[in-house]
Amino acid sequence: MLWRAGRIPFSASACQPPQEDPNAMKTPAHLIEQFGPREAMEYDVVVVGAGPAGLATAIRLKQLAATQGAEVSVCVLEKGSEPGAHILSGAVMDPRAITELFPDWKERGAPLNQPVTADEVWFLDAQRALRTPRWLMPDCFHNDGNYVISLGAVTKWLAEQAEALGVEIFPGFAAAEVLYDERGRVVGVATGHMGLGKDGRPTDAFQLGMELRAKYTVFAEGARGHLGKELIARFRLDEGRDPQTYGIGIKELWEIPPEKARPGLVVHTAGWPLDEHTYGGGFLYHMEGNKVSLGFVVGLDYQNPWLSPFEEMQRWKTHPAIRAHLEGGKRIGYGARAITAGGLLSLPKTVFPGGALVGCDAGYLNAARIKGSHAAIKTGMLCAEAAFDALRAGRAYDELTAYPAAFEQSWLYEELHRARNFKTWFKKGNTIGALMTGIEHWLLPRLGIQSPPWTVHRHTPDHARLHAASQVEPIRYPKPDGVLTFDRLSSVFLSNTNHEENQPAHLTLKDAAVPVAVNLALYGGPESRYCPAGVYEFVEKSDGPQLVINAQNCVHCKTCDIKDPTQNIVWVTPEGGGGPNYAGM
Repeated sequence: MLWRAGRIPFSASACQPPQEDPNAMKTPAHLIEQFGPREAMEYDVVVVGAGPAGLATAIRLKQLAATQGAEVSVCVLEKGSEPGAHILSGAVMDPRAITELFPDWKERGAPLNQPVTADEVWFLDAQRALRTPRWLMPDCFHNDGNYVISLGAVTKWLAEQAEALGVEIFPGFAAAEVLYDERGRVVGVATGHMGLGKDGRPTDAFQLGMELRAKYTVFAEGARGHLGKELIARFRLDEGRDPQTYGIGIKELWEIPPEKARPGLVVHTAGWPLDEHTYGGGFLYHMEGNKVSLGFVVGLDYQNPWLSPFEEMQRWKTHPAIRAHLEGGKRIGYGARAITAGGLLSLPKTVFPGGALVGCDAGYLNAARIKGSHAAIKTGMLCAEAAFDALRAGRAYDELTAYPAAFEQSWLYEELHRARNFKTWFKKGNTIGALMTGIEHWLLPRLGIQSPPWTVHRHTPDHARLHAASQVEPIRYPKPDGVLTFDRLSSVFLSNTNHEENQPAHLTLKDAAVPVAVNLALYGGPESRYCPAGVYEFVEKSDGPQLVINAQNCVHCKTCDIKDPTQNIVWVTPEGGGGPNYAGM
């Protein structure tokens, strides 16, 4: 549906009364009775997630406190073994936001070392690559002034800056439960328990999670954060917005021969191997040190239940134009992560009594630019400024209305407003998507129109887009050669993923009968294909097929929580410190 475009208002309004989420994480009362009470620590602000958004929030709070001569206590919880362990991105970084946070980031040694030196956009068929002339490239694909980085390395650097300012960072502690007071306001979080056995019962090593209470709690969990999901549902934060849409990004890190290295080259591809009705494309970035970061993104609104994003990525690498960059090299890293792609039209209300959503937990990523780290840092800063002013005024547990108001007046809002239709056009097919991207991001700016005078809405969530398996021809993927293409289990090995074996599976089912009775029967068991880590497999038992969940393989990408057609799979947090341990990603 087309609507005339004005500015889309995101100023906070009064929250709807909270509604109980039956799937919300809650500690069973008997554990509290037996092992409690839980220890509790008090802070002014608790931040959930030590990614770019969460760390920028904490840093900005401490910066403001230092300049104003105030005391603000801030802690950051991180479920990974260290800051950056779970960070996965392309990544080409726009330095605008980090420059606002640290104008002297170069002098401080921030790992933004490799400027972009060239941009290439290719349209692929099975054998050929058609390169777009630079003068025809849409503005959103121009990366002048940007840097090819490891976002994990940037995150580690941000964590060092935060600790130097007095921020307390607790790695290996997963926020598993939102704490509410008697008025329904958020008052903090509780960390997950340690030492529960597979049966959910305490072992001899059991430790009750602890409470971290705060006047304001900021959620910065990344795309499809499990607590963010709960809060959006509880406070109806997505009411009146388009449903969020996601992609799954599958990434590899390669070390290539020095003679093949082209540091700073940025390549994006569209077309093969995806069909006309499947959104996605590839990226290949030449980093410093003879390394290449490459990956493939598939929109999770895809319709063919036989499609495997992992296999599409492996197939993409066999294209002559991609193979030429990798031959003679060695794969040294692997990972996968869901990304938010709905942009401004899917952005929920970002504040609620006692807290806020920042970064990809809200969905600020600009899919047209394939960038989200600058948006994450900027929203963390805006949220921190609102929280600091509230604390100085003696407020607590209310809505930080100044945060969405400041966002609406920011350069980030203008950027996202210009790109608001990007993903929606691709819902109408890749040809229309490419055409309208050219019109909105190339033609209109040259006519002096920076933002399109129309808005395109959509109404169908990603999980509802699958066709029945019987309606679609199965896809036959080639076997991996172990040199250029690989299987999922050897790939997961490179992600250094590990979970304590004797713990409850963090991939839960609302109804154990649904995977076989519905997903397998109607959709051919898509969970065995959309998972990039081989977590889900259907095995034949004496009494019929059964879904086996290999939770230890999970790389925390959140694809299953998003794409499951019955929304029967619910991702909850495992023990802190579990999951991937990415290096150089």
